[in-house]
Amino acid sequence: MVKYFTEVEISLHKNPEDCWVSIFENVYNLSELIKENRGILAHPLINAAGTSISHWFNEKTGDVKTYIDPVRNIEMPYTPYGRFIHVPPEDPLDMVEAVAFPWWKDRRYIIGKLTKKTLKVRITNMLTRKERIIQVCQEETISEIKNRYMEYNLNSNSYTWKALINGEFVTLQLNKTLEDNGITDDTEHFVDLGMDEDFNIPSIYIYYNDDLNYA
Repeated sequence: MVKYFTEVEISLHKNPEDCWVSIFENVYNLSELIKENRGILAHPLINAAGTSISHWFNEKTGDVKTYIDPVRNIEMPYTPYGRFIHVPPEDPLDMVEAVAFPWWKDRRYIIGKLTKKTLKVRITNMLTRKERIIQVCQEETISEIKNRYMEYNLNSNSYTWKALINGEFVTLQLNKTLEDNGITDDTEHFVDLGMDEDFNIPSIYIYYNDDLNYA
């Protein structure tokens, strides 16, 4: 199953020992790569930790962007932030062993996908009457949202999850996304109207079940 991440989640991993980056739709954990390749070539990646480095790459080829050296009239890697791990040196005569399979094409470093859109969801516990607004990925199922909510309620699997749809409280299908369950995101409409996007956060209501082993 594909794991999705928000930009905020990626931004938390921003040091040499815990280095994540995103390239287009993929999220990479480069911590081990940097550990194994300490040195000046790791600096650009460390400096970019926690961010998207999609602008370093050609979206069509998936490789590092290139340019034509005006002096030598040869194609060279375009690395304005400095040459980084697995990028060949500018001088073809440099005795550096070429890497046939660079890290950005190595699926071992890919840990998931960057969400196309981060959504806010208001979850109301009908037992305690407490509300919690959390950020989720557009692509996540209700089951995956429940896993996120466990940070605030370890017994989230002991609740039935419902939403008010067309004037009726409906039990949500755990293997479907918010949208597939009929919960729409109207944020853009409110923004277009000049209203606060938090004015109409989608709501989920959770009802406690007597059986704590309920899933």
